[in-house]
Amino acid sequence: MIQEELRNQTASPHQQLEKLVVARLKSIRSNAEYADLLKIFYSYFKNLEEAIAPYITANILADYPERRHAVSLAEDIVDLGGDLNELPEVHVPTIDSMAKALGALYVMEGSVMGGMVIVQMLGKYGITEGVSFFSGYGSETNQKWNVFIDVLRANISEEHAADAIYAARETFARFADAFQI
Repeated sequence: MIQEELRNQTASPHQQLEKLVVARLKSIRSNAEYADLLKIFYSYFKNLEEAIAPYITANILADYPERRHAVSLAEDIVDLGGDLNELPEVHVPTIDSMAKALGALYVMEGSVMGGMVIVQMLGKYGITEGVSFFSGYGSETNQKWNVFIDVLRANISEEHAADAIYAARETFARFADAFQI
């Protein structure tokens, strides 16, 4: 099944990205530092959402507009006293098909699943504002993940699985690159 293939084939780049993000999170001691971290997320997610949008229609994923995370990130940055000027330059994978769009979206939606752990980690450092992005869909998070997995299964054929996997791996890798600048 595509979900298992994606999980298995992206395990290494996923772990590499996770290490970079967790290290940055553990070093945060102020709202300004947290806002700077969120600028990386915002810049990456905004560009990736723009690349994905032409390929994810309402017929494929009816609630896709609700799954756009750059808006929440922008609000979090402003709530923390930051601004959306001087964003870091990021590079996202080329998305030129529905399969690649869904592969990239797999990474983005997966990031929502681990968000509550990050909210708890930030809370240990006294950071309680600007967490709407990491709070994900709240009590609907698991339900939305399951809907997304159903969409993956319904729309990624065996012949297009390699494209979805490639895009997911590239999405993790390019996001990790953004943290190494």
